[in-house]
Amino acid sequence: MARIRKGGGSTAVEAPKKQRFEKLRQIYALAKHDDPQILGKLLGIALGITLLGLLIGFAIGRPIYLAFVFLPLGILAAFIFLTRRAERAAYSTLEGRPGAGGAVLQGLRRGWSYSEEPVAVEGGRGSHFQDAAMVFRAVGLPGVVLIGEGPTGRASKLLLAERRKVNRLTPNVPVTLYRIGTGDPNPKTGEEVVAPRDVVRKMSRLPKSLTKTEVTEVDRRLRALGAQRPPIPKGIDPTRVRSMGRGGQFR
Repeated sequence: MARIRKGGGSTAVEAPKKQRFEKLRQIYALAKHDDPQILGKLLGIALGITLLGLLIGFAIGRPIYLAFVFLPLGILAAFIFLTRRAERAAYSTLEGRPGAGGAVLQGLRRGWSYSEEPVAVEGGRGSHFQDAAMVFRAVGLPGVVLIGEGPTGRASKLLLAERRKVNRLTPNVPVTLYRIGTGDPNPKTGEEVVAPRDVVRKMSRLPKSLTKTEVTEVDRRLRALGAQRPPIPKGIDPTRVRSMGRGGQFR
């Protein structure tokens, strides 16, 4: 009778644990780079909430029980604080870097379709596109969102040109324009100037105007337009911040 070798399943179980630990380590390292005092703050949050439970427990005569109840709540609160600090640090690294528009779209939740590559590029020297104007596009229930970045004048001009194309292909579909950067918005485009960290939050608050079926059709038409353009070099997104959320094809 053949012997059954045991112990092979432990490796499969340990792998996800190692991945989770490595991801947590990366989140902590990112947050610590932005805030060197993060460890003390995390301990303070966890211990403070646990102490609160202990005090409430003394008031009702069950201090140990409530301390154990509040301890996981304190750890959860500390973890939420850590992830938000790490997210803020990740967005801060995008400031002024080419490809920021595509990177922030990776923080979108389900229901949006977008491309990590720009749908339009103007200018730029060399392979890093440091001085190029770019436009990224996302399609969702609120309609079409165009995100421009780069030199103010060229970015605004490129946004206006892309909005005309979208209006021509998908009339009556709302189009929202954001420009990543600083300065005053261009009245000709009606764009809103935003920081990278604010793009996803503002998009999530846009009023819904389309159905899922309409989103799919609008996205199909716009992707057909993109297929007619010459390929844009990849690699202009230097951060690849994928841990901040989910996005991709509309589902």
